[in-house]
Amino acid sequence: MTLELLERDVSLSVEQPAVQAPVRSDVFGRIGTLETRLARNGREVDAAQALRYRVFVEEMHAQLPPDAMRRKRDVDAFDDICDHLLVVDTALDGDPEDQIVGTYRLLRQDVAMAHGGFYTACEFDIEPLLARHAGKRFMELGRSCVLPHYRTKRTVELLWQGNWAYALRHGIHAMIGCASFPGVSPEQHALALSFLHHTVLAKDEWAASARADLYREMDLMPPEAVNPKRALMAMPPLIKGYLRLGAMIGNGAVVDQAFNTTDVLVVLPTESISGRYINYYGADAGRFAS
Repeated sequence: MTLELLERDVSLSVEQPAVQAPVRSDVFGRIGTLETRLARNGREVDAAQALRYRVFVEEMHAQLPPDAMRRKRDVDAFDDICDHLLVVDTALDGDPEDQIVGTYRLLRQDVAMAHGGFYTACEFDIEPLLARHAGKRFMELGRSCVLPHYRTKRTVELLWQGNWAYALRHGIHAMIGCASFPGVSPEQHALALSFLHHTVLAKDEWAASARADLYREMDLMPPEAVNPKRALMAMPPLIKGYLRLGAMIGNGAVVDQAFNTTDVLVVLPTESISGRYINYYGADAGRFAS
């Protein structure tokens, strides 16, 4: 489950920025009073879980387990093994945990395999994909959310700065994760889902599908009936962002009743990331480095 961050394009320069030394501290980048870094302690992880609750439950009407609803925290077992990427507004009053305005959950393959696997495997059959790339390191992106007031270009740029810097730091070859359409009726998104199926379906060595017991058809309209411009306009912003980066989409969607979403699988090899994004953030993730 991931939140669609904002309904706007992020304009990127294609001019190569000056080379800077890679960020070595836990702060991956800064823009004004905003900075992106990993959570430093349990209090900050708890604050990220509270932020996720505000967005997923209070805004998007997800239904979490009773204990999570009572605690007003979106929390599951994966939180204990993930790194939690944050966007923090240092201009806000209070302790650091009071300044968290956005978050992403990051899970490296070596950590996932030591603890039972990826969250994505709950919905998608990714084992054949991982097996075909046994020499590559995968990273899972998930639980992205941002407070409404901060759904801006700057926040999204910092989230991707953090993702890119983290991937470089850990030698990641490919990113995977679930991205969401609102609601539990794939037919309501027939145009966008059909566009994804016909144009950016992950094939051959990168192919992966929804689990057979959860599989919902994405091929809901014939190719000749799909208007690409209208399909992109109907696309959730986060999924459009992944496509701009160079992502592919797995075969079949999954309905997540608890989160009130229809999920698709995102597959993004780092070698496929668009050159203009590499230029913008820097081959060493130095674009917004402090």
